[in-house]
Amino acid sequence: MTDLHRLSIRELSEGLAGAKFSSRELTEHYLKRIAKLDTQVKSYVTVTAEQALAQADAADAAIKAGTATALTGVPIAHKDIFCTQGIKTTAGSKMLDNFISPYDATVVAKGKAAGLVTLGKVNMDEFAMGSTSENSFYGATANPWNLGHVPGGSSGGSAAAVAADLAPFATGTDTGGSIRQPASFCGLTGLKPSYGRVSRFGMIAYASSLDQGGPMARSAEDCAYLMNVMAGHDAKDSTSVGKDVDDYVANLNSTAIQGLRIGIPKQYFNVAGLDADVKARVEESLKKLEDMGATLIEIDLNMTEAYVPTYYLIAPAEASSNLQRYDGVRYGYRAENPIDLMDLYKRSRSEGFGAEVQRRILIGTYALSAGYYDAYYVKAQKVRRLIQQDFLKAFESVDVIAAPAAPTTAYKIGANLSPVEMYLGDIYTIAVNLAGLPAINAPVGFDKDNLPVGLQLIGNYWSESQLLSVVHQYQQATDWHTKRAAIAEENA
Repeated sequence: MTDLHRLSIRELSEGLAGAKFSSRELTEHYLKRIAKLDTQVKSYVTVTAEQALAQADAADAAIKAGTATALTGVPIAHKDIFCTQGIKTTAGSKMLDNFISPYDATVVAKGKAAGLVTLGKVNMDEFAMGSTSENSFYGATANPWNLGHVPGGSSGGSAAAVAADLAPFATGTDTGGSIRQPASFCGLTGLKPSYGRVSRFGMIAYASSLDQGGPMARSAEDCAYLMNVMAGHDAKDSTSVGKDVDDYVANLNSTAIQGLRIGIPKQYFNVAGLDADVKARVEESLKKLEDMGATLIEIDLNMTEAYVPTYYLIAPAEASSNLQRYDGVRYGYRAENPIDLMDLYKRSRSEGFGAEVQRRILIGTYALSAGYYDAYYVKAQKVRRLIQQDFLKAFESVDVIAAPAAPTTAYKIGANLSPVEMYLGDIYTIAVNLAGLPAINAPVGFDKDNLPVGLQLIGNYWSESQLLSVVHQYQQATDWHTKRAAIAEENA
């Protein structure tokens, strides 16, 4: 069975249930691929082969006993921001290079309960701060479509692992686009759910009012299977919402494209840095949806210019607060031979954190400091409310809002973009997090260099089923989600 990695999640589920192959065979297949190909992609920080095979054997026993779920025995990769009991959990940082989590994040625990097999933990920008996956203590991950380019970030390891067929699907997190942008760069489908839809318990915090976990996979259908496991209320997370969870797989054809009102924000398509190829592919995908029966409606999102400055005050402020716990005392990296307590704090943090994390901590600490709190942080929170109201007003006349996921395709590794250039690359994704809305990326073609382009669809609160359904039907009528990078076509 040399082509197991080419099967969809549904095909894997049916194949396991029908005893066409065992979970052990499937897991061994992926472990061989990782051993052969990940030296080039560098998506995994930790491969948990021994544990994976034990989980696979347990899954095979459950399938035989008739106690399996739809996903029992299917392998998964977890972004290295989710705590995993007994396994190193680093958040891509030297600060946590020696941290073995004593417990599972809720997302991981739910995956185990559903019978998923954990292949390992995948790379990411340090503490989820970055858009390239170069800001990792473990080095840069490569984009499977072109190994000289980045896979995006911060969930770049998740995107690269799935795009290279080193995992059937993966968990990601999205604080300002960290699921949607790498999904766009790697030709995948990635869903950022509404804030509170997926538990944040055990997900190492970057910016607590913005962070949200979600699925990354090849198709909307694959994402729906994982959302059925991830979504739901969690008493351990005070921001988790006690709202009924849809059966996302059953609802894949529930939204009619005929008559669907798609909002086209004119501000989004006049952004100075929008690449011509990206714009063309996104417009072609919208034309396809229009041919399928959707109505395109031009809308105004007047707060667009406020997105980047608002986000880059609120997110660093929350990061400054969340990351104060890494002090060299309780766990994580500790400087050697400190002279006194102040030396321990200063050196542990300056040696343990990378440059981008330090930059954001400093920005956030400044914004929260006496004399500047009202001028910066409080004002940013007021503008955040205006951004949310801007979206809610738009949803009075449209069902979903369309935009590129990113203004460009994947950057070259080592492009050394300035922090401001990098931050401006988040223009299309960060407002969704500020407003707490759900959004999805779908692959819609390639640029002139054969790098993937993504379409982003933004929904109103709790409309994950609608977004998955729209993309699923688009994917039934197109084949962009089936395209594979050359490295993914290789056999182990």
